[in-house]
This record gives sequence, C-alpha cells and structure tokens, in this order.
Amino acid sequence: MSRCWPRRRPRPGRCRAGLAAVLAATTLLGLAGCTDAATEPIRLDIATGSRAGVYYVFGQAFAAVINRELPHVRADVVVTTASAENVALVGSGRAQLGFTQADILPPTGNEVVAVARVYDDLLHLVTRSDGPIRRLEDLRGQRVSVGASGSGTEITANRLLDVAGLADRPGDRHPVRLAYLNLDASAEALRDGRIDAFFFSGGPPVKAVEQLVAAMPVRLVDLEMWTEPLRERYSEVYVGRDIPATAYGIEPISTVADPNYLVVGPSVPEDLVYELTRLLMQHRDELGIAHPAAGRMNLQSAIATAPLALHPGAARYYQSVKP
Repeated sequence: MSRCWPRRRPRPGRCRAGLAAVLAATTLLGLAGCTDAATEPIRLDIATGSRAGVYYVFGQAFAAVINRELPHVRADVVVTTASAENVALVGSGRAQLGFTQADILPPTGNEVVAVARVYDDLLHLVTRSDGPIRRLEDLRGQRVSVGASGSGTEITANRLLDVAGLADRPGDRHPVRLAYLNLDASAEALRDGRIDAFFFSGGPPVKAVEQLVAAMPVRLVDLEMWTEPLRERYSEVYVGRDIPATAYGIEPISTVADPNYLVVGPSVPEDLVYELTRLLMQHRDELGIAHPAAGRMNLQSAIATAPLALHPGAARYYQSVKP
C-alpha cells in the first residue's frame, strides 16, 4: 500500500530531527504512486561546508539533479563548518545527507553510513609566494589559520602540526599562532596580511584559492613528506597526492590526501538511498561540470568507505551494476 508524504510542512527554521523516522515509514515506490498535487515532498537537507568550498559546490549540483529527477523529493544544501559538523547533523537526523573526510570518523560507533567515496580531499597550505614560508617547519612563529572549529581541515591540520613537532607546547618560545577561520575568512585574512598562511582540505581546484591566485602572489607548500608520519600516528586513510600546475597555474606540489565520503543516516529508507546512489553515479559527468572533483567518482572506488559500512540501499545499487 502506497503512502504519500504528509501535507503539513515543518515549521521554517526548525531542525527536522524526526525526519529520518518519518522517512523510514515511506518508500520511494509508494511516493511514485502519489497523484495528489497538494502532497508535500520529502525534504532532504545536504550538509556541505563553506560557500567557497568543494562540498558546497558539489552539494548544490547534486541537489539540482535530485530535484529534477525525483519529483517527490526536495533537496536543499546547508552551509556548515564542514566534516565534523556534517557528521553530527546527519547522525542526529538534523540533516539527511552530508560530506565528510574519512579521518574524522572513529573506527567504531558511527551513527552514519556511507553512500559513496566521492573523491579525495587534498590538504592545501597556502601562503604568499614572496613570504618566508617554504616548508611546513617555517610556520613556527607565524600566524596560521587551521580552518573553522569543527571542520575536517582543523582536524587534519592540527594532526599535521603535531607530527611535525609544531603543536603548542609549554615553553615553546616561537609557537605557531593559530586562528580558526573558515575558508572564505582565511583567504581574506591572507590577502589583507592578518595571517601568514592557511590550511584548507578540499578537491582542487578550490574556488577561493583560484581567486586568491588571481589577486596576489601565492605559493602552495609541499607536504608529501608528512604523509607517512600521519599514517603511522593517526590513520592509514592518508595517502600522497599531487596538485598539478593545471589546478591553479602555479608551481605544482605533492601533499597529504584524505578520502571524502557522502554519508547518510542509517534510518533513511533503502529505496530512497538506492535512487540517490543511482543519481550520484549516473550523473557523474554533469556533477563534474560543477566541479572536477565530482567527476572523478567511479564505481570501483565508490564502495571503498572504511571504516563506514555502506547503507543497504547504496550496497544494493552497486550490486545491481556489478559486472
């Protein structure tokens, strides 16, 4: 027996914490049989990140695909501080989809499951090309933004400073002077001379970095030598990746990369997640126009979501297209 989405719209501005429970009683097949024009659509909030970051651009493009292809679903993006906040929102039911870096996830006890591994985040350390910072160690005594509090960038950057012996320690005469700014604020602060460098973890090209390169002399600092120390101390998810000259039109570097997942609450219905996974994979070329990182998805890597399990709906889709 099909069921239509209830007519009453949630109150504006209120978190839809109970949405996952309602969704659990509603299947996509049932929605397909609804003909009542007054029926309200299923609402999906996609937790993303800063408006200048890849998560937001990717999320906007995916929401557009969902809204076009699934007429009984209404997807909207939510601006957040990114990974850590996104996991908290999805895990509590206040958002239904979200993007996150793999390194913020604990090995057990996760309250979210995976739709796909979508691309790898590359850690950018951005500074003025006419300044003194050429190596990670040169950050000592400098003013550095490590990303917004609660972001994946903050976690990865602070881990990197730790393994490099640059974390704040008692008696350190020249500590790194940390700021906790989101991507937009970090780029503005570097341009204005209020900080000396900033970290950001994202799939290149990052729009805010592109804009900064066009406005001032910029250098990216090579971080590849720190990949193995991060793996040994924190997580094997870290790998080395290149940021080519074609990304920003400046000197290429190698850096630390971190897998990036699209996650969902475990109680979101299987049929709905199946359809979302199908759209994600079948519209890769369209999503890649919005941002090249989205176009790098493939079926082989999408299922590599450790330590997260795949949602049953996502797993069923991948099984259905398995050669």
